[in-house]
Amino acid sequence: MTVLGLIPARGGSKGIPHKNIRLLSGKPLLQYTVDAARAARRLTHLVLSTDDEAIARVGRACGVDVPFLRPAELAEDSTPTLPVVQHALRWYADRGRAFDAVCLLQPTNPLRRTSDIDRCIERLEDSGADSVITMVEVPAEFNPHWVFFEQADGSVRLSTGERTPIARRQDLPRALHREGSVYVTRSRVVLESNSLYGERIVPYVVRGEDSVNIDDAADWQIAEARLAKSEI
Repeated sequence: MTVLGLIPARGGSKGIPHKNIRLLSGKPLLQYTVDAARAARRLTHLVLSTDDEAIARVGRACGVDVPFLRPAELAEDSTPTLPVVQHALRWYADRGRAFDAVCLLQPTNPLRRTSDIDRCIERLEDSGADSVITMVEVPAEFNPHWVFFEQADGSVRLSTGERTPIARRQDLPRALHREGSVYVTRSRVVLESNSLYGERIVPYVVRGEDSVNIDDAADWQIAEARLAKSEI
């Protein structure tokens, strides 16, 4: 299976200015993702998709290929991830290079391990799924069987649609939440079905304490603290 590793890093971060190239524990945030991806055995090629020349320079210094600058219309605050992934796959296809799957690696997840990348790709290949996504377990108190939605009339209903909640914690089915550090999706699903997920999604479960998605200053501090305790 040929897999394109894709790191999307636009320049317009507002929560933390220049977040993707700001130093985190002495290294640009982007470098953590590049280092993990370059060590992966199952990635055929690794590319950085950015609209920002400063990020491109840092990316090249980190050792990642930056063969194009992303069009400005794909770097707006409101731009979804899907067209960014499609753009990269089509850019290579136009030059005669096709990939069986694409592995999306957001640079805001610096705790991601190389082994997570390889195992997600292996799981996609072995399972025949449309996609494999890293997930974390939802604490029991937030399990959908115990979560209620408020209605317009002031009443509430279970999120599952059931009449009564499951009584015992040990009877709750395991619930998972999208963690987001690794998405591996078959290229045909991305290009033909216009989806990063497809019909059949298989999870790759990681521990919550091994994960952080940096959106704001508080997340940045959490990442620094966890990196200080890890081997990354």
